[in-house]
Amino acid sequence: MAEPDKVGALLDAVRVLQQSGLGYALIGGVAVGIHSGVPRATLDTDLAVASEVDRSRLIDSMRAAGFRCTGEYEHSVNFRHTSEEPVQFAFDREFDRMIEAAEEITVGETMIRIVRKEDLIAMKRRAASDPSRRKSKALRDQADIELLLGDRPDPDEGW
Repeated sequence: MAEPDKVGALLDAVRVLQQSGLGYALIGGVAVGIHSGVPRATLDTDLAVASEVDRSRLIDSMRAAGFRCTGEYEHSVNFRHTSEEPVQFAFDREFDRMIEAAEEITVGETMIRIVRKEDLIAMKRRAASDPSRRKSKALRDQADIELLLGDRPDPDEGW
């Protein structure tokens, strides 16, 4: 069985969003790794999508591109890429201005929008302070904040 393809899933999802003319920005663990310069293990690829997006149109476009919808929730829609990499689209009015202010990075030959580091920290602080958030996720959010603020691991440090 093939390994999930995080980069392929990201590029394919971004192509769908760009072809559909939808506002988006990369968020989550992948964005933390890019902004911090430290590889970050993450279960999925997360993208913030403008809150006014027609979800049914987005779902149809993703399915046409080979993605399988695995769940619809109040603030997100989850998919699986053909490689089985999970991809989550998050919808939140507070993310809209962050999407508009997003920066661009190049992955391969594709330009991808990514939230600015300051906005990613704000997202992580908000998530970590949510009392309904699972404790392990809140702790991961706090660790991500520290990475983004400059607490870099040293592979040669002692215990």
